[in-house]
Amino acid sequence: MNVVNEGIKTDKYKTVSASLEFIDEAMEHALEKISSSLEDFTHAFPDDTTVENRYYIRKPEKPGQDRGGNHGWTTSFWTGMIWLAYEVTADEKYRRAAEVHIDSFHDRIVQKIDCDHHDLGFLYTLSCVSAYKLTGNEKAKEAALMAADHLMSRYFEKAGIIQAWGDLNDPLQRGRIIIDCLMNLPLLYWASEATGDKKYKAAAEKHANNAYRWIVREDASTFHTYFFDPETGDARYGKTHQGYRDDSCWARGQAWGIYGFPLSYKYTGNHEFIQMSEKLAHYFLNRTPADGVVYWDLAFSDDSGEEKDSSSSSIAACGLLELAKYTEIKDSQRYYERAAAAILQDLYTGYSTRNMPESNALLLHGVYAKPENLGVDEGNLWGDYYYMEGLVRLKKNWNLYW
Repeated sequence: MNVVNEGIKTDKYKTVSASLEFIDEAMEHALEKISSSLEDFTHAFPDDTTVENRYYIRKPEKPGQDRGGNHGWTTSFWTGMIWLAYEVTADEKYRRAAEVHIDSFHDRIVQKIDCDHHDLGFLYTLSCVSAYKLTGNEKAKEAALMAADHLMSRYFEKAGIIQAWGDLNDPLQRGRIIIDCLMNLPLLYWASEATGDKKYKAAAEKHANNAYRWIVREDASTFHTYFFDPETGDARYGKTHQGYRDDSCWARGQAWGIYGFPLSYKYTGNHEFIQMSEKLAHYFLNRTPADGVVYWDLAFSDDSGEEKDSSSSSIAACGLLELAKYTEIKDSQRYYERAAAAILQDLYTGYSTRNMPESNALLLHGVYAKPENLGVDEGNLWGDYYYMEGLVRLKKNWNLYW
């Protein structure tokens, strides 16, 4: 399929000179919020999203789950923020809290608590691979490798895909991938590096190639989800689960693609992934409003009455900074770096909780799942994490957890 590259149709980031002076102030604010939540969320996890702009103890989602327990797909974003805070401050209070979480994540994978999904990549990259890279923690490495093995159990060899959700025999989920999984693949790439076993990388690369081939449309917008026949390997059809329509472009999915394809390039050297990320980035940036933050679906623009999603823009900013490392065109590199810095500055000045001491979130105005009316116009853990990661990327030469 020939995917069109729109090029840059907006002048918004061509001449912008985002001042990096905001970074120290933004980082100080983020660290203050993270520190204020450590007591509440060391031995318990926060919920996916805020309620009236405040995180509370995680609610049980299924029978048998504990209040505040390590379940769901988002707990590691909080742990990842703690590791980022430790990395930029060297303050042992953050390391102590994150190491409590390692015990929880180890127990979770041993007991296979809520592990029937592909988000093991999110969960164990940001909690345990990060810990192993930063401190050499062997228990974290063991947990991450167990998670990689369990993720491999969701791989269909014939189709070359990792099923996203649910029981592998569930007819409603069987053979479904979602664009988010591009961010789960680094756990498998890392596992091959850590063990010397190439099977993890081979599966991740095949999945990335299938996403490249099928989940991106000809205009460089993306499907949220795509179905394959696991027995024959045939690609079937694309749909959405969280977007506005099957043929619209869910903003967070587009952001996952902008970031996910360069991560697969990092491990495979396949430059087609960089070219694809650039096409997705142009589509996203050309639909970014003047205040730097997209609507929850890129079908919407100003005066639509729809909600913004700050988390999509924070993810995209990190993806742009990663993409900038690999693009072969110097002008493009500078453009992506400027765009990312400007988005992060816009998030800080217009969407952060810097003037809201009662909130324990970093960012406001995110959307979890609009069709389900879930976490609409609230803060969310992944938006906070990627915002923090973006600030760290601007502040230092960051060694990725991914």
